[in-house]
Amino acid sequence: MTSHQPAACCTVGVKHEGAAVGELGKFGDVEAYFSYPKDRSTQNAILIITDVLGHKFLNVQLIADQFAANGYFVVIPNLFGDNPVQLNPPEGFNVMEWLKDFQTHNIDPIIAASIKELRGPLGSKRIGAVGYCFGGKYLCRFLKTGQIDVGYTAHPSFVDKEELEGIQGPLSISTAETDQIFPAEKRHETEEILLKLSVPYQLNLFSDVAHGFAVRTDVSKKPGKFAKEQAFLQAVAWFNEYLKSA
Repeated sequence: MTSHQPAACCTVGVKHEGAAVGELGKFGDVEAYFSYPKDRSTQNAILIITDVLGHKFLNVQLIADQFAANGYFVVIPNLFGDNPVQLNPPEGFNVMEWLKDFQTHNIDPIIAASIKELRGPLGSKRIGAVGYCFGGKYLCRFLKTGQIDVGYTAHPSFVDKEELEGIQGPLSISTAETDQIFPAEKRHETEEILLKLSVPYQLNLFSDVAHGFAVRTDVSKKPGKFAKEQAFLQAVAWFNEYLKSA
């Protein structure tokens, strides 16, 4: 594996301030959060595959709105029905037990339906995807010709070696200094795999932050705020280079 299984650190963090400007809607039976660029164009799309907190978590909606402000049409599908994990869950919550209801056979069809909707009725010509934590696995599973064109992931969890080896598009990764899910040995294993692939890649390591920082860090602390903002800019620069300019 290139990253370990999710753990308690996947559920903790700080809710950010702000008001989301996108909208909740549906395609088929799937609810999703949609955020449009100023010109309402859907040609360059970003699919956000969330962490376990799901599509209604304010922090990820604010991130979607930021991508939209940079010219992208953004969709965040609901992966967890009515049962996303709540931020900072009560003592005794077992994320591994919760995950039993959200395996690949549950999530793959939602990602596939999202891509089909984007390439069909929504009119997207190019699709990038962002995978946060839990979402990193599914980014790798779908980063293939005709599915997801370009990928970015921050602090990915439980990505199998074979899933990373199977990617067919450019991949950018943001990592944290302190991360029991994606520690140094997993980063190094990831680098060794990427070196053997014929796709562009990037891997940035941020000091003084922990797993989940790109979504849930405490932005009142300078290192966390800096790392979160730089990770977002990393993603935008990656998509500008490999998604928009293709």
